[in-house]
Amino acid sequence: MKHRYLPMTEQDQTEMLATVGAKSVEDLFADIPASVRYNGVLPMSGALDEPSMLRHMHRLADRNADADRFTSFLGAGIYDHHIPVVINHVISRSEFYTAYTPYQPEISQGELQAIFEFQSYICELTGMKVANASMYDGATALAEAAALASGATKRKRIVVSRTVHPEAREIVRTSARGLNLEVVEVGFRDGVTDLDELKKTIDDNTAAVLVQTPNFFGCIEDIRVIEPLIHEKKGLLVMSVNPLSLGLLESPGVLGADVVVGDAQPLGIPTSLGGPTCGFFAVTEALMRRIPGRIVGQTVDRNGKRGFVLTLQAREQHIRREKATSNICSNQALLALCASVYMSVMGKSGMQEVSLQNMRKAHYAAGRFPAGSPAFTAPFFNEFVVKLPGPADVHKVNAMLLKAGYIGGYDLGTDYPELKGHMLVAVTERRTKDEIDGFVREWEASAI
Repeated sequence: MKHRYLPMTEQDQTEMLATVGAKSVEDLFADIPASVRYNGVLPMSGALDEPSMLRHMHRLADRNADADRFTSFLGAGIYDHHIPVVINHVISRSEFYTAYTPYQPEISQGELQAIFEFQSYICELTGMKVANASMYDGATALAEAAALASGATKRKRIVVSRTVHPEAREIVRTSARGLNLEVVEVGFRDGVTDLDELKKTIDDNTAAVLVQTPNFFGCIEDIRVIEPLIHEKKGLLVMSVNPLSLGLLESPGVLGADVVVGDAQPLGIPTSLGGPTCGFFAVTEALMRRIPGRIVGQTVDRNGKRGFVLTLQAREQHIRREKATSNICSNQALLALCASVYMSVMGKSGMQEVSLQNMRKAHYAAGRFPAGSPAFTAPFFNEFVVKLPGPADVHKVNAMLLKAGYIGGYDLGTDYPELKGHMLVAVTERRTKDEIDGFVREWEASAI
């Protein structure tokens, strides 16, 4: 069956090849040596009609163990939180769903206002003076924070705790190579940053200390002790935070942070099998002009009517390349809108209630595990580490849990060799008492 709406006909292909002077599609790859090209036919089916293709795609999608069909206790950066139904209703409106960077403020007031609201919410949540119009995700935001700290202090040494998310640390190291920055990692003790080692590591060339709280193990770092260690050396304190935890924990601004970053995924953004998400980036007023990306500002027009514009744009597309502080090329405006709607719907008391449920349910779950299983004694929010008994293997335990209808925790041995046989378990407000009790029973049976 021929479909006239398909993007390219045989005639289109012939005309395009003639335009570029090629006789066949094969000629377009002539510059690639035959020795490195794939010879033969890829092991895949032939063309399928539309009904067959839909059935095939549905079968493939059903192989995913998603949180709708399984009960998830997996966190490690992406969490199974409740998403108010109003969020999808708002973000599905065409004026938001199709919007891109609002270069022309006269026709982008709705999008600009939505981003301005996001910035305002992030400032209120973090206790910081200025927030930008969002980032790609929390990990790249942390790397941008390291670059900002180096530029602001004119120093080349970045100290980062090993309790920071492993993927975020990898991205920091990758970015650091291009900027000729030295990245030094500090170990942990009982699930939190080793403060004695941190104190010895910070020196007069340290641009910043990067710390995450709650950290990758779910534990809460003692920021009141860490803050003076770096500020005494005139460096910056960069905090990566779970925004939902700020419904209970003291705001980073009060704790003395210079830069606050994180991932907004817990704020109404679907897990989507791993992404995309949305990062946020907030700073003190002194660092406002070094913030990466862009900021939406509120102003008035010549008639005194309120309006919104892009301001303090620090990327090379807007200012002279040599003065750019970042090369971030876009933001996650639609996902930032998700977070804005979530915070608006939940309100202050709702955010506190959800945070409290996460904390209480996680602590209930930790208490249900056999004595000696929780690996650390440090305070935690909604994630904690459990140690499997004896020679039990996390991968095999998770496979058995999946058969029982549960998505198990993260295998910490993947990133921390010294924590082989340890599992990171996340408990959100969506988990019920029966689900928690059932998970622990299956965990015990699988770990024998």
